[in-house]
Amino acid sequence: MLFANTWALRKLILPGALLFSPGLSLAAFGQGPAPIADSDFVQIKRIDPTIVIDLRYAGPNNFVRRPLYPPGMPALVRYSVAKRLVFAQKYLKEHGFGLKIWDAYRPQAAHQQLWEANKNNSYVADPKEVGSMHTRGAAVDVTLVDLKGKEVPMPTEFDNFTPAAMINYQGSDPVIRSNLKLLQKAMGRAGFYGLRTEWWHFCAADWTTFPPVAEVHLLAEAPRPNP
Repeated sequence: MLFANTWALRKLILPGALLFSPGLSLAAFGQGPAPIADSDFVQIKRIDPTIVIDLRYAGPNNFVRRPLYPPGMPALVRYSVAKRLVFAQKYLKEHGFGLKIWDAYRPQAAHQQLWEANKNNSYVADPKEVGSMHTRGAAVDVTLVDLKGKEVPMPTEFDNFTPAAMINYQGSDPVIRSNLKLLQKAMGRAGFYGLRTEWWHFCAADWTTFPPVAEVHLLAEAPRPNP
């Protein structure tokens, strides 16, 4: 089971929810909304509703061919990471595009299943070593969509474990090259950097400051930051 109480989690997944940050006292919520720390977890869709969400591990459309996340799992990241996504989305919209999120926060149990399915450290981080940036809430897997939400041509599909998925596109299609360059520019300006083997993976530059979190639970509402 990915969460200690999956039913309770589903009951709590509401539009506009903030996730409980380990170490934050419940008493902090006693007098109305509490300030949101950059380390708190938030729903990406609440912070910017224009970002498209398609969590591949919430369904069978992934390399293990089965869901790894519980029903209703939202796309979650640290608040500071969400604010960077807002910046990247704003930049992309000015150029006629937007973000689609394929993966965000990943529970430890789900990552362990990915590792068991593909023990290749070039694509799946060894849980016994540094672990996944996703489990820290500091990384996202993304692609580009047009302003109608339709995916545009990119080097490969998600979870393509071949040289074609390298961050440096080696193909000859000028449209794909342009799309990838735009995505990388938007994410770079927002404070992310990429992964050599996966063009879709981007992590916050300060990801090491966030500890891995095995599971999280929703508590309160998060405001949207100014772009």
